[in-house]
Amino acid sequence: MPELETTQKQSVKHWDLEDDAAYQAWRADKLARVKKVLDLAPVRLSSLAKPSESETKELRQRCQISNLAIYESGNNGADPAEIRRELLAFSDHMGLFIAERHRSAGDYGIVALTPSDAPRQRGYIPYSQRAMNWHTDGYYNAPDQQILAMVLHCVRPADDGGVNQLMDPEIAYIRLRDENPDYIAALMAPEAMTIPENREPDGSVRPTSTGPVFFFDAAGHLAMRYTARSRSIAWRQDARTQQATRVLLDILHSDDPMILTTRMTAGQGVLCNNVLHNRTGFDPDKTDSSRLLFRIRFHNRIN
Repeated sequence: MPELETTQKQSVKHWDLEDDAAYQAWRADKLARVKKVLDLAPVRLSSLAKPSESETKELRQRCQISNLAIYESGNNGADPAEIRRELLAFSDHMGLFIAERHRSAGDYGIVALTPSDAPRQRGYIPYSQRAMNWHTDGYYNAPDQQILAMVLHCVRPADDGGVNQLMDPEIAYIRLRDENPDYIAALMAPEAMTIPENREPDGSVRPTSTGPVFFFDAAGHLAMRYTARSRSIAWRQDARTQQATRVLLDILHSDDPMILTTRMTAGQGVLCNNVLHNRTGFDPDKTDSSRLLFRIRFHNRIN
């Protein structure tokens, strides 16, 4: 694997909307490094459960540069239980210990993303064959329960479709700031985006969640909570926020070279700091698609 130089140390200056010189220097460095990472082949893992020292270093470096890494492992067998165990070990190995307790989590806190008519999954797009719009995972979570990292592992691909696109939130930040720094200020407002409460059939309630789109985690890393959905969402009703959301959506629907497009095969996966992503619909001519991906989400990030 090629040796990668990681990005420069996190600095407060380039996030300052008034410090254009620091921003321009960071921007040039960031774009050049991300382009190199996106052009690389997936990281080949000798063991999904315990990657080698060099493989682990490569995964971390790619995540430090572009907030994501595509990997491929030899475990593309038919035993989902074994893959769950190996994924849990992989997550522990990468320092991701704080798994979210999700409503659809199965063994080891891992969610199976596959078409389902189960009562708690029926009607939710992740468990259907429909396309999923751009989003970050857990965008509806409370501010103190934000998702900062995720593993998405392909057990069985679709026969047709199921393509993912991924974009580093820092690249989205750059594209928006280049258009107008005021868009960044608007989307960092504490009341920028509100997800209304959601009541489950069993009576449980996910409370209303209001917060910014772009925010900084406890270590000063830029993170993002976002959904392109048009229903069950309320944006702050001011002209700048409304304009910023339209521009961001245009960026995500563009042919931006920093958007990575991938159709994962069995044994491949994405390790990321909760990047923006979507999914095309799949197996439109089948009523029993066997596509299966495992997902684990975390409240800490890959460092």
